[in-house]
Amino acid sequence: MAVLSTAVLTLALTSCKSDYLETDTTIAVPEDAAYSSASNLMAIINGMHRNLYTRQNSNQGQNGQGGIMIMMDALGEDLVFPSTGNGWYVSTVRWQDQVNENATNDFFPYQFYYALIRNANLVIANGPNVPVPTAADATTVKMAIGEAFAFRAFSYYMLVQIYGKRYIPNTTNSQLGVPIKLVADEVPMARNTVEEVYAQINKDLAEALSRLNGSRATKSHFNDKVVLGLRARIALTQGNYALAASSAQLARAGFDLMSSATYASGFNNLEGNGEWMWGATIIADQTDYFGNFGAYMSRNYNSTNIRQAPKAMNSKLYAMFPSTDVRRLVVDPLGNHFGVPGTPTTPAIPAVALSSTYSKFAYTSQKFLSVSASDSRMDVPYMRAAEMYLIEAEAKAKAGDETGSKVVFNELTKKRNDVYTGATTTGAAYITEILNSRRMELWGEGFRFLDLKRLNQGLDRTGANHSTVVDNNVMTVANTDTRWEYLIPRTEINANPLIVQNPL
Repeated sequence: MAVLSTAVLTLALTSCKSDYLETDTTIAVPEDAAYSSASNLMAIINGMHRNLYTRQNSNQGQNGQGGIMIMMDALGEDLVFPSTGNGWYVSTVRWQDQVNENATNDFFPYQFYYALIRNANLVIANGPNVPVPTAADATTVKMAIGEAFAFRAFSYYMLVQIYGKRYIPNTTNSQLGVPIKLVADEVPMARNTVEEVYAQINKDLAEALSRLNGSRATKSHFNDKVVLGLRARIALTQGNYALAASSAQLARAGFDLMSSATYASGFNNLEGNGEWMWGATIIADQTDYFGNFGAYMSRNYNSTNIRQAPKAMNSKLYAMFPSTDVRRLVVDPLGNHFGVPGTPTTPAIPAVALSSTYSKFAYTSQKFLSVSASDSRMDVPYMRAAEMYLIEAEAKAKAGDETGSKVVFNELTKKRNDVYTGATTTGAAYITEILNSRRMELWGEGFRFLDLKRLNQGLDRTGANHSTVVDNNVMTVANTDTRWEYLIPRTEINANPLIVQNPL
């Protein structure tokens, strides 16, 4: 990709090349020293993790992974925008981004992930030559390289899902994916097939697992459990159900499911919440105010977007679950958020202070709460144990082990609903129950568009609380529609003579 060669390099310069390697607001590493020590090599990895929640291209709606998570759910049917508010992500809701090769939101994921890949390639290439005078240095270098492989695998997984056609299990998957860049150069490259991209992803995961163990500085970093979680996601996408189930089970070991009371407390304690496997904590002096994930997805931050367009849940999804399920309890069908007193079977749901300036809409969620009305910071969930339970349950059910699946599924559901007595459905209806629980559990965490694509399902927003004005009448999209693949950005097409555009 000569392409983005320039664009990716531009982004990489802000986080790991040129004059400094950015790790936080107080530490910077000169480029000529970047590979002179183990600590400096890890500084590149630190900068990459920080880049996951940093504003890209000076666009406050493009705050790294959190921004892409919002986009992936805005494309679906379960995250409802009850009004256009001040316009953020409305073009995504309307399925306009991916059909405009000049749109900034079409370019954003492509640039963002290839920048991470470029930085990962630099660490993988230069890491083996970093001096390791002590055993501790050798361990640090090994971990840094392991994390670079994990970053590369994660980035290609996101890219191929967004810009490539869906993976179809038990076929050759010769459909176009994305270019595989394994070195940080500017050489133009053609698109690899979807199968080739997934093969590289799995190879990188294996390399990451060979270098990482259970230790890490914080939960913002990769370790072996997070990589196993990524392997579970990818195996599920590929229809490798045995590997998906076993990887998910190994990944979640040691991460206890949160209680209902903790679930209702606002999703804001990455390090202290035993269920969270991987995420981001934004410290005060690194906040991006109106760009943070919480500035769009929390219920309580005092921003124009939250006041005018609070995020709601699909009313049809809400109606599928009993009133004792905490995942439904954090949604207010009236939108007032006055709080709910606890009972022996349900947790207390805190009231949210909403002044008269906040618009009230039915089915708005307070799953996510920012630090305060004046502080939009909140921890961003990239991976939780609950997802692993759901992957294991789905994979075992699809592999024919319904009994084993129900053991796992019932354990998760009992944690979300104290009076739940166990799944009684069977066969296809039971798998649908798992998938609906996945929709409810992972609402707002960036999975829905990718799940619809993975499952080869169409979009259906009808019969719920969607506004045809906000959605611009994009209420249904067939699973065969070309819009399930984002267009390759025009900047890439112009710069790379080998690239092929997706169907317009």
